[in-house]
Amino acid sequence: MEQGNCSTVSEFILLGLSDLPELSIFLFLVFLLIYGVTVMGNLGMITVIQASSQLQSPMYFFLSHLSFVDFCYSTIIVPKMLANIISKDKAISFLGCTIQLFLFCICVVTEVILLAVMAYDRFVAICYPLLYMVIMSRKLCLGLVSVCYFCGAISSLIHICLALEIPSYRSNVINHFFCDLPPLLSLACYDVSMNELLLFILATFYEIITIMIIFTSYLFILITILRMNSAEGRRKAFSTCTSHFTAIVIFHGTILFIYCRPSSDYSLETDKVDTVFYTVVIPMLNPLIYSLRNKDVKSALRKLVRFKLLLAGVNS
Repeated sequence: MEQGNCSTVSEFILLGLSDLPELSIFLFLVFLLIYGVTVMGNLGMITVIQASSQLQSPMYFFLSHLSFVDFCYSTIIVPKMLANIISKDKAISFLGCTIQLFLFCICVVTEVILLAVMAYDRFVAICYPLLYMVIMSRKLCLGLVSVCYFCGAISSLIHICLALEIPSYRSNVINHFFCDLPPLLSLACYDVSMNELLLFILATFYEIITIMIIFTSYLFILITILRMNSAEGRRKAFSTCTSHFTAIVIFHGTILFIYCRPSSDYSLETDKVDTVFYTVVIPMLNPLIYSLRNKDVKSALRKLVRFKLLLAGVNS
């Protein structure tokens, strides 16, 4: 399909990160390693939380869902990305592209809201420790997580429904490594100003609301920590919040840069690199950030490993 010829499409071509053949093997090995670490880290985190009685609190309930969303991120994007790196056939069907975009949008919005929910959870735990388990009841936790997934699904449906109304495209070649909305809209032979406006409005709305919740929660957390008489208490409180705040800064910083700006400022080449960071690298980093800085997780992991080794010794 030649650039400038408007037509319907049955498949798209994903150009990927680089068109240099000599980088193919290197990129394949790097992203295969990242995906392997991501899968083991996030599924491992879920397993440890589910298997350990000492991690049955709201904080770890939300963390297990964060790990699930991060696992989904990678699985939606990376396997197809790896296949395209080593294959000459870089095509993805129109249906496959639509499904990938739909699932990806769900994950983005769900994680944005989930990080805000986790900030509120830390606020309650540190500012109202005696009422923590009463306020963060099982019913409330399930309700908050359900809201995260519901908002993700509704937002994704809105974007997909509008995208499916695009009748034709100038080209079926997407300058990206997966079906993301901005590069897809850039190919449309159709007025997509409504799509772009809605993307900007929804992304900005979620960012403003969730960042307000996060910073308000952490402001009260900081005030409470500074009022603590115990140095050990302050250290423990800072330790439990540092991991979450680190993940928030990395994730939201990238989201703000890519989606919360006018479409005229988009640079697809730059955005490809930035998108790799929050869709591929961050899902790998999150379980490492939370496990390496959390004594409870490390303790539960050691107990689980010892139990598995003991069980293996008995069976042998």
